[in-house]
Amino acid sequence: MLVFRLATGQVGSLWQARPVDRLAHLTSRLPAMVDDLALLVGVESPSEDLAACRAVVDAAAALGSRLLGERPEVVEVDGRAHLRWRFGRAGRVLLVGHLDTVWPLGTLARRPFRVDGEVATGPGCFDMKAGVVQAFHALSALDDLDGVEVLLTTDEEVGSQTSRHLVEEGARRARAALVCEPSADGGALKLGRKGTGMYTLVVSGRSAHAGLEPEKGANALVEAAHLILALAPFNRPEVGTTVTPTVAAAGTATNVVPAEARVEVDVRVARPGEAELVDEAMRSLRPTVAGCRLEVLGGPNRPPMPEASGAGLWARAQAVAAELGLPPLSGVSVGGGSDGNFTAAAGCPTLDGLGPVGGGAHAEAEHVVVPAMPQRAALLAELVASL
Repeated sequence: MLVFRLATGQVGSLWQARPVDRLAHLTSRLPAMVDDLALLVGVESPSEDLAACRAVVDAAAALGSRLLGERPEVVEVDGRAHLRWRFGRAGRVLLVGHLDTVWPLGTLARRPFRVDGEVATGPGCFDMKAGVVQAFHALSALDDLDGVEVLLTTDEEVGSQTSRHLVEEGARRARAALVCEPSADGGALKLGRKGTGMYTLVVSGRSAHAGLEPEKGANALVEAAHLILALAPFNRPEVGTTVTPTVAAAGTATNVVPAEARVEVDVRVARPGEAELVDEAMRSLRPTVAGCRLEVLGGPNRPPMPEASGAGLWARAQAVAAELGLPPLSGVSVGGGSDGNFTAAAGCPTLDGLGPVGGGAHAEAEHVVVPAMPQRAALLAELVASL
């Protein structure tokens, strides 16, 4: 007999212990999943806004408590709240996700949560609030959560500065990490990820009247332009290394030589050791405009997640999908980073991209394929049960 947790936290039973029965149960829960997704999307949570992130933590804590029958621990680091559930002898499997999004407050007024046919839209629905909802429902379908740890953070989108140690501690306790980030195109699981780095080039110059005496200034904007062009040789696409200037700002008025400029730079590396090479190159940059000074802030953030880290879990997931009667799974390596990079680097076998099927992460076209939600929840539930 298959025993499972009802949404109320009570225990019920299904007549056979077969994966397809768990899938059928979760499919029957699809309307509730959509309601829960609407609830979480309805609480905007841009990473930089601590109050907004605390609000979504409260909402997720209530939702998870209702579905799992147990209150989480709220872990605060530098004023930022994260959520953690640890059931019984934590150390078997770690589920990782995040509640913060890239969308500023007010986006919901312009793009409210809605379901149109089989597609749900709204800020943060795909990345990754549907993954959180699916994880809660997946675990609610299991009779035994002994050894399961769930960690939901609120700063993943900005580098996990306050939560990294929580992720790594959980990974060191666990024998496997399942990352509920959104899937790749077509629902593919993410077998490997590039490592990431984040840099800020801060140029200090000297202001002057742009019309009367520009020669008395030191133009920080011109220096920033030179620096942006100087980044091009740092790219090594043949080995998967990209160094991309993404945001620049300078100046105070059209008739003033800018005294300061800032350039944000995104770094992605596929190979171990590449991050150190890029870091050395970044710190070797020197200003060329007389009177300008340069400060290089930031550095490597996430190490690469090699495909070998999750090879055993990938094989297990393929077998589970077949038992559930789902279409064969596909798997890819991607350029984006996640907290799975940290779990893999901590030596914990890691499988990523177990969250929703859809697309448009960080874009206006962000969406979730609704009928796939119970399928992904069932896949996650069976993986946890098998571990």
